[in-house]
Amino acid sequence: MRIIVFFRRAPALCLLAGLWLGCVALFFADPPVAEAQPASRAGAMKSPPAPLYTGPRSPDGKDAHLGLPDAVSMPEAVQRALKFNPSLGSQESQSRSSEEARKSARGAFGPKLGMSYTAIKQERKSSPASSRPPELGTYSWAVEVSQPVFQGFRLLATYQKAALQSDSDKASLRKAELDMTEQVQTYFLDYLRAEENVRSERDSLARLRDQLRITKAFYDVGLRPRLDVLQAEVNVSQAENQLIQVENNRDTYLAKLNTLLGLPATARAAYTGKLVHVPFRRSLEQCLEAAYRQRPDLYMAAKSVEIAGKDQRVAQSDYYPQVEAYYNINQTGNTPDLQRSGDRSSRGTTWEVGARATWNVFQWGTTYYADKQAGWLVTKMRYEEEDLKLQVGYDIKSKLLAVHEAEKRISVAEKGVEQATEAYNVALARYQEQVGTNFDVLDASSKLTTAQASLTSAKADYLTALAQIYVAMGEFHPDLMRR
Repeated sequence: MRIIVFFRRAPALCLLAGLWLGCVALFFADPPVAEAQPASRAGAMKSPPAPLYTGPRSPDGKDAHLGLPDAVSMPEAVQRALKFNPSLGSQESQSRSSEEARKSARGAFGPKLGMSYTAIKQERKSSPASSRPPELGTYSWAVEVSQPVFQGFRLLATYQKAALQSDSDKASLRKAELDMTEQVQTYFLDYLRAEENVRSERDSLARLRDQLRITKAFYDVGLRPRLDVLQAEVNVSQAENQLIQVENNRDTYLAKLNTLLGLPATARAAYTGKLVHVPFRRSLEQCLEAAYRQRPDLYMAAKSVEIAGKDQRVAQSDYYPQVEAYYNINQTGNTPDLQRSGDRSSRGTTWEVGARATWNVFQWGTTYYADKQAGWLVTKMRYEEEDLKLQVGYDIKSKLLAVHEAEKRISVAEKGVEQATEAYNVALARYQEQVGTNFDVLDASSKLTTAQASLTSAKADYLTALAQIYVAMGEFHPDLMRR
């Protein structure tokens, strides 16, 4: 059942306007729309996080190679990725689109101006024929100004939802930038790791070639058997094969890094840096506090709960009448310019001011169950928010353990490199003095290469874990190697 009521008196308009203002003030108090919201963590983010990069982004990355220095450091690589990576440009466009949607929803509060023009050709037949009037044309032009007075909180809830979505998309942009920072830093460290491995494999190959040369010299004078020469040649071939693999890994990481920076995969960019140990001294409680306060996804989850609440407000708006005030003026005539013409000319002007109220009194439970559906969605979003908070705790704990693990591995690997270096020097000296075997030298060289690779891996893993825990806390650290 639908009830439509028209008011055409000024006191009625004043009463409706007062009702509208009172309802808006009541709505701004924003009472809970479902069960009580669980308490959030202390120090939660109160406003949307600002984007990391505020300058103009390049939509296609064609200018990413311009001004590229001869040696690109990690912070320079991060800044270029934030500027030229197309995926971030897409996310920023979404954020700006949401802001324009908020402005559009705000415009619904204002009055609307409508205009119409109609032309009708009418022919009337009468009897007797001699008294038949000539053919007539009717033209009309109307203008109406309408102002929503009360829409059951629909307009306000829609605007607040658009504003919340705009804030959420700003946080989403911040999260995308943090994720991009982590990706660039991870591949940058993988590239540095591969460079160190290439250097280590080249040193290993040089040692094995020297050993092959020494073994051949001893074999030529009859001091070593042919078997030692064959073993040395096999080890040189294996080292050359390993060098090819690590060089391929390095070039793969280089291509991926170029892609993240908006460069062609074939670009010849030189990335420079060292795998250094930068102490991390924050406790688990400090990391958790920072994460609950700064992580964009937690802010987005809180906004999702509020957005679901506004959707419920929109569903509840059908419980109330829809009231609209209007003023219109209508001019009619028998000519297109609405002026008098001929003996049978006609021209008229009417105006009207009033209010329209429409109320869907009964809809077979449509509004009631839509309200219940939206309420359960609010509850669902709250459960998801609480689950995300638990996942954040696990995420911080696991990444902090990874930092501590890699830090311990660094100290162990450094001792291993020292011991392996000393063992290789001793084995080489014993071999040259004819008291050691060729196998001892080759085995010591292999263990030295493995120890160097372990140290490189531990340093790279430590910095990678550092990059991950900073992003997990919602912090921006473009330079991990700064002490």
